[in-house]
Amino acid sequence: MGSLRGLRLAAGSFFRSCERDVSLSIRLTRSTDLKRRNGFCTKPQESPKAPSHSYSHKVPLHKPTDWERKILMWSGRFKKEEDIPETISFEMLDAAKNKIRVKISYLMIALTVAGCIFMVIKGKKAAKRHESLTSLNLEKKARLREEAAMKAKAE
Repeated sequence: MGSLRGLRLAAGSFFRSCERDVSLSIRLTRSTDLKRRNGFCTKPQESPKAPSHSYSHKVPLHKPTDWERKILMWSGRFKKEEDIPETISFEMLDAAKNKIRVKISYLMIALTVAGCIFMVIKGKKAAKRHESLTSLNLEKKARLREEAAMKAKAE
């Protein structure tokens, strides 16, 4: 028990001395200039030189195909094909394509709703005639049995 206590005291004093050394080094780094301490050059850096060629921020242009011309007209961007310039920006073409995508999705939604309504009406008419999938299946199976029976008699 006594040796354990001595070991604890020795470990505690060791950690306290390490803490003192660490706190001393932290205080020293805070007070000194980091550039000088790390060995960096303290002379002012030169400003980077401008490139010799001038760079202009022009938007890249695209010559539209016949299909892209139709898309530009369908999207409502231009009224006639003659109004479309020789070159257009990619952003203009992307905007027209996105507009067409939205119109097509609305058309598909409308067709889906119309198809559902049509099928409901058709199903109600079939129910009035007492037609159902079950009755159609039973009739088909009965007809197939009769044909199989006739083939068996013929052979």
